[in-house]
Formats: sequence, C-alpha cells, structure tokens
Amino acid sequence: MAVIDRRPGIRPRASLGRRLDVIARVGFPACMTVLLMLLTQAPLEIPEQAALLPAVSLCCVWFWSLFRPDNLPPPVVFLIGLFMDLLGYLPPGVGIFTLLAVQALALAMRRSLARRGFIWVWGVFAGVAVAAALVIWLLTMLLTFRVLLPYPAVFIAALSIAIFPILAVPFAAAHRSVADPDQA
Repeated sequence: MAVIDRRPGIRPRASLGRRLDVIARVGFPACMTVLLMLLTQAPLEIPEQAALLPAVSLCCVWFWSLFRPDNLPPPVVFLIGLFMDLLGYLPPGVGIFTLLAVQALALAMRRSLARRGFIWVWGVFAGVAVAAALVIWLLTMLLTFRVLLPYPAVFIAALSIAIFPILAVPFAAAHRSVADPDQA
C-alpha cells in the first residue's frame, strides 16, 4: 500500500486503475526476477550458459531484498527458489535454501548498507555470492551423493559478482520509478 493511502483523513476511494497500478508496481521485482530467469534459459548458444541462472537469481534477490523488501517477501523468494531448482535441474531445496539465506542476509544488513554507496553494496554482495555458490555446491554434493569439482561454484560466484553492476543500474532506475508503489 502506498504511503499516501496509510495517512488518516478523508479521501475518495482508489480507482481500479490506481489499484492495478499499485499491484503492478509491487509485483515488479518478482516479475522481473522470473523474466530474467526465463531469459537465462533461452537457447542463446553462450558457453557455460547454465551458470547464468543461479547468478541472475542471486543478484535479483539480493538487490530487491535490500531496496524493496516489502515487494519481495519470503514466500515469493521461496517460489523463485523452487523455480530455480526446476529450471536448473538442481536437487529440490538447494535454490530455495540458498535464495532464502541470501534474502535473510540482505534484510539483516539492510540498515547498514542503505547508508553506504554502491561499492559497499557490491563488495558485500561479492562475499554473499561466494558463500551462496559454496552452499549450492555443497548441498548439491550432499543431495546427489557425488563428489563434484569446485570449478562450477567458482564460476557461479565470479559470474554473479560480474553481473551485479549490469543488473543493478537498471534495477536502481526502476526502484526509483516503476517499482515505487508510492508513485502510483
């Protein structure tokens, strides 16, 4: 609900168009995350394209959990994680656990990172991405009962760190405009 709608006072009921606008703005982070996840699965003939799915998912959940936590609640992150497990052929629960852990870290660090600049947010995300890639690698090994090489985890972490600024710039613009329910 927009801030203006929560203030006491007498005002006319919101029109259907305004209510739909608020719903679209609130749903923007989840819809963009799912859309980007689907885009990573398009046949683009990119080498190591499979690593894009967890990298993009981590970036999206981190950014939106940091700047619009009300628009990306834990049940939505759970569904995004389940979608990541299904699209990425991961053992069930790996994506869910990882994305919920990333969201919990973002929410815990939200107040201190909000006052910092982009370099701080990116630097903290780099540490979170390395830890998340390690968790994905370890959980996949535990749940498939196989020893896996660590190279895919290193590549996912590096790709996540490299992709974050590319996604953060348009997300920051959307955060101030399209995804802001207060502007509805």
